[in-house]
Amino acid sequence: MAAAMNNPGEGVAGLEKLWIDTDQGRVEGWFIPGQGVSRESPGPLVIYAHGNAELIDYYPYVLAPYTQRGVSLLLPEFRGYGRSAGSPSQKRITGDFVRFYDLAAVRPEVDRQRIIFHGQSVGTGVVCALALHREPAAMILQSPFSSVKSMMARYLVPPFLVLDPFDNAAVVRELDRPMLIMHGSRDEVIPFAHGRGLHGMARQATFCEYDCGHNDFPIELPRYWQEIGDFLRDQGLIPGELRG
Repeated sequence: MAAAMNNPGEGVAGLEKLWIDTDQGRVEGWFIPGQGVSRESPGPLVIYAHGNAELIDYYPYVLAPYTQRGVSLLLPEFRGYGRSAGSPSQKRITGDFVRFYDLAAVRPEVDRQRIIFHGQSVGTGVVCALALHREPAAMILQSPFSSVKSMMARYLVPPFLVLDPFDNAAVVRELDRPMLIMHGSRDEVIPFAHGRGLHGMARQATFCEYDCGHNDFPIELPRYWQEIGDFLRDQGLIPGELRG
């Protein structure tokens, strides 16, 4: 797992550190308000789940185009990652994300009808599991796998996933919500066919292919943010554009 940054979150406007108490200790999450949102003018919220060997520390900067466009961010951490106690599992992480969702959804600057889930790699399993408990307005799946079982035989799987199903395919088949699925055609960790397959299963989905691998995704940042912005705007979830 990646090492935590010194003075994490320092200098990020409006960042609020949230903590929940669990049977294994405290788990951290960050809330960052979108620019211009307020009690009188609530805006959309993106709940983001990062990939393996990453931390929430990096994402206020990586995901700045969201907050710059008035979209608030909720960044829950995985148990055992960064400053969060415990050990990760599907049940524990999902339960933590549900609790963080509930904390954010009642905030006056958040429009509860415009809560979007965005997961990357391992995080796609987390947001799909969350969607079984709290329905999103839309979902963005970046470099997704179809299920852990389908990955086990041939590909490297993070240890905490070995005993957990994270069956994205089952969720995608049943969840009748707009989805944006993005995948690198040269992904060496999660094969491109997984993203394509999920697109074929989804009831309403847009698919974006990138000429890159797993760890260099997205290689075309302006295009990446343009496509996210177009998707969310087409669903009536944000006004204007997102620019990276």
